[in-house]
Amino acid sequence: MVFSSLEFIFRFLPVFLIIYYLAPARFRNIVLFIGSIVFYTLGDYKYLILLFLSVIVNTIAAKNIKHQEDSSKRKAWLVGALIYNFGMLFFFKYINFTIENINGILNVFSLKASLAPLSMGLPLGISFYTFQAVSYVVDVYRGEIEEEPSYVYVGTYLFLFPKLVSGPITPYRDIREQLAYRRISLFRAETGLKLFTIGLGMKVLLADRIGILWNDIQTIGFQSVSTPLAWLGAIGYTLQLYFDFHGYTLMAVGIGWMLGFELPDNFKHPYMSKSVTEFWRRWHITLGQWFKNYVYIPLGGNRKGKGRLVFNLFAVWLLTGLWHGASWNYILWGLTLFLLILLEKLYIKPWLDKSRIAARLYILLVMPITWMVFAINNLGDIGIYLGRMFHLVPGINVNSGDFVKYFGQYKWLFIAGIFFCFPYGQRIYERYKNSILFTGILFLVFWYCIYQLSNGINNPFMYFQF
Repeated sequence: MVFSSLEFIFRFLPVFLIIYYLAPARFRNIVLFIGSIVFYTLGDYKYLILLFLSVIVNTIAAKNIKHQEDSSKRKAWLVGALIYNFGMLFFFKYINFTIENINGILNVFSLKASLAPLSMGLPLGISFYTFQAVSYVVDVYRGEIEEEPSYVYVGTYLFLFPKLVSGPITPYRDIREQLAYRRISLFRAETGLKLFTIGLGMKVLLADRIGILWNDIQTIGFQSVSTPLAWLGAIGYTLQLYFDFHGYTLMAVGIGWMLGFELPDNFKHPYMSKSVTEFWRRWHITLGQWFKNYVYIPLGGNRKGKGRLVFNLFAVWLLTGLWHGASWNYILWGLTLFLLILLEKLYIKPWLDKSRIAARLYILLVMPITWMVFAINNLGDIGIYLGRMFHLVPGINVNSGDFVKYFGQYKWLFIAGIFFCFPYGQRIYERYKNSILFTGILFLVFWYCIYQLSNGINNPFMYFQF
């Protein structure tokens, strides 16, 4: 079940909210826990047991980490919890990728033995709830938070349905006080509904419609698009991914407001950045903070010399690429970002920081290129597409007028998308969000989204696959 579906909007959410609001405050966590279980079950019941096991294993591990006096035993419980969490993630997300590459190596050496891939799907949200479980036990080990004795609290934290399947990734310390006490009010419900509607509009009216262009380009074939259309497609995918994921986050934050929670936003106008380094402080913010707090800083950050800085950045971006998917293009994408960020940190970041125009043009040029590495799974196809973008690969049956055709079809969506990538839309929202006129506009946006959904114009959120 996805947020941008009629089933969620008109069945699950209203029924759940009625029960949630009518329940006494002391029972709301139980209602939320059960409601989140139902939500997950409707989407991926086969792997529900994994979430329950995550709650049980990490609650027990945290209790033992906190109360063991022997430091070696505390560390053993931490290591055990990490092995379990990352082991489950590896098994379900990376085992077939590993088998595929082992078979490839065996073929290179002409060995007849081969391993059969396992027939299984990727459990919904496993990348997100695994990282949250890891942050919980690590923070307990560090002494930054107390262990949580309540299985309901830990379960509600990991199951919390607004952020269960695609984040935002929130450490337990940011949720614990809200689990104990949170305010429910008409104002908060109204604010949440407005944010939900804006996110729904980003997803349905922008991301899904711009995404048709990328689907068309894949249908045409990468070698048969002109260079201008290749750039248009790259920019289109850049906008589609942004509004798809940012739209989901705003919907999650909006639902959180309805429930009394304040979840963090994951985006801060990333295309306003002046460097790739800054871009990744503004894009998928909670994932970047997780890698900073649990990988980069523990490895030494930038405090142990240039060589260690290079290794630490390499580790972070290799893992970031792998986190997004079990495919070589994600590894290549992560390493591409590593090289760009390393180049900035060692050489060009001071110049970019001083520049007003060139630095932003640099981002608008570089980021669509990196997103093509992200979007295209086949490494050969990546080479073809980038070759067409820079007119380095000869085209086959290229229609010289293809750019004019598709730009004419999508120009208004591109104009709207570029406008809302920058702070203008947020400034309008902050200034007029309490006005009757703005509320009326959001009312129309909501029902136009419903009209589009009723016509079957909808795609799953892109980050669900990660």
